[in-house]
Amino acid sequence: MSRRRFLSLVPKLAVLSVAPAFVRNALAQEGLSAKSVTIGCSCPLSGPLGGFGSAIKLGADAAIAQINAKGGVQGRHLQLQLADDAYAVQRTTDNVKKMIGDGSVFALMSCFGTPNNAAIFPMVEASSLPYLAPLTGAMSLRTATNRNVFHVRASYTEETQRLLQKILAMGIKDLGVVYLDNAFGKELLADATAALATKGVQPTVQAALAADGKNLTEVVAQIVAAKPSAVLLGTAGAASVSLIDALRKAVPMTLLVGQSMTLSADDLKTLGAAGAGMALTMLFPDPHRAKVQVVRDYQAAMRVTGKEDFSLGSLESYINTRILIEALDRAGREVTRAKLRAALMSLQKFDLGGFSVDYPGAAPFVASRYVDMGVLGANGRFVG
Repeated sequence: MSRRRFLSLVPKLAVLSVAPAFVRNALAQEGLSAKSVTIGCSCPLSGPLGGFGSAIKLGADAAIAQINAKGGVQGRHLQLQLADDAYAVQRTTDNVKKMIGDGSVFALMSCFGTPNNAAIFPMVEASSLPYLAPLTGAMSLRTATNRNVFHVRASYTEETQRLLQKILAMGIKDLGVVYLDNAFGKELLADATAALATKGVQPTVQAALAADGKNLTEVVAQIVAAKPSAVLLGTAGAASVSLIDALRKAVPMTLLVGQSMTLSADDLKTLGAAGAGMALTMLFPDPHRAKVQVVRDYQAAMRVTGKEDFSLGSLESYINTRILIEALDRAGREVTRAKLRAALMSLQKFDLGGFSVDYPGAAPFVASRYVDMGVLGANGRFVG
């Protein structure tokens, strides 16, 4: 071949060699390739709320391993890209901004925390990134403007109303509230006072607990002085453990009640027998009762990954991942983000086997109103 002929072909050869890489990069920009689809999640894998992040990982890993063993979704293996934020809002924002910026994820799932989700929702809407199952029940985040967000769990308002209905039905009206001094705790306090007000009741005491628990002694002193018959805990993670421990010692006969976010599985282990008799709301079926089909599926998936330490947190994450898998399957092989959103909206009266998903036709999209209650035994499991 002559030198002139060779040089004339160089630009064409260069295009041919670059084009396949460019196509791969274009696909990767949405976290999608011919063989895989990547879902992003920012959650606390460290810090005082690290137990919640661990549960997210356990449940998602179990569901992902289960579907990938069957060949994946529409021929693609599902992958989860987890980023630790230690429940720090700025770290959550940075993590999600990076995922969107480098195009490494196709969708988001189960980012944790009320203030954290409040910070990333604008980015989700601006990027049209489908986002399933934020781990918050804040009503302030369930608005018609969030058209890319698909909630699964019932709201904190619904949890609080159900919990207080039970407490008031027991004849208890002198109720105290301890809440975390952040967006999560303050919204729960507002829900509690509103629910009590409809019955003509006011909290006997309202005590704000610092997120790092530094004013624990003062908070316990407020509860002791007010002498309520029951205390509603609007707290989460390690702060809850320290608070419950202190209250058990200071006012052992006082009924303690909390929500789904009050204690993670790791927190229950740390708390031990001190948690016995505490009432908690459950937004998903009891993870130890295999009479429910989705619980049997969850337990089987967990055992395959070598885990038998079942919890509400990992069951919730397993269910969330199963919902995503169903939507991806409905979206088809030629999936796009728009098709995934449409597929999520199509999940109406969809039964996973004892847990139903029923999205409305317009935002805010909320799949479940399931709220139950359980009482903890000495082993950290629900009894009765």
